[in-house]
Amino acid sequence: MAVQHERRQSVGSVMTVPAGKTTATVSAQEVATPETLSEEAEDLLVISPYTEREHLLDLKSLDMENAILAQALVHLKCLRPDYATAPYIDTFNWAEVIEQVKRLAQQKRHSWKGSSFFIVAFRSQIPPTTVYEDLGALDKAAHIEATASGGFLKYWFGSPDKDGKNLATCVWRSQEDARKGGVGPAHRRAAAAARDLYSHWKIDRHRLIIRDEVESWEITDWA
Repeated sequence: MAVQHERRQSVGSVMTVPAGKTTATVSAQEVATPETLSEEAEDLLVISPYTEREHLLDLKSLDMENAILAQALVHLKCLRPDYATAPYIDTFNWAEVIEQVKRLAQQKRHSWKGSSFFIVAFRSQIPPTTVYEDLGALDKAAHIEATASGGFLKYWFGSPDKDGKNLATCVWRSQEDARKGGVGPAHRRAAAAARDLYSHWKIDRHRLIIRDEVESWEITDWA
């Protein structure tokens, strides 16, 4: 997964992407349905390509709005092969995800309260010299930290295109949760390695707004 990494410089954060661990197909990182490991762990949700227990989201740690969104985000899919450079709003099936939010709220007989969520989109380019295994190890360790910190609802990453460009994205309960999730030692190691692993990176921040009763929604730039 790509996890947000806080940095002292003005960019604010860096994410690592295990570029060589995926196939070239758009659907490689998608998870079709929510998963549970056992009766004892029925509230643990797979939110990323990593499926070990320490990577799973505990739904009991969230309020109803965030738990519902996390479950709906299981259905997040990439819609186009040029996701590395395409506009963010056009890259994923957000309308379908929001329909899932509405369906789950109705199923749970929950009156959805207007809420906003923090999204990070990490656009990167790797040089031919980057060792994919190094990226994967850094990324996986950082994902464990982010999950343990709380409020980490979804992670998706793609595969590099022919020019080494890629996209990874995270959905958080709040910007503060994202900040807390990016201050551990694994994130510091990833940030320190970024200069050697990437030839270019850019971080975009967005706000997902879902209004009362899921009557409307939008994704805007974070301001």
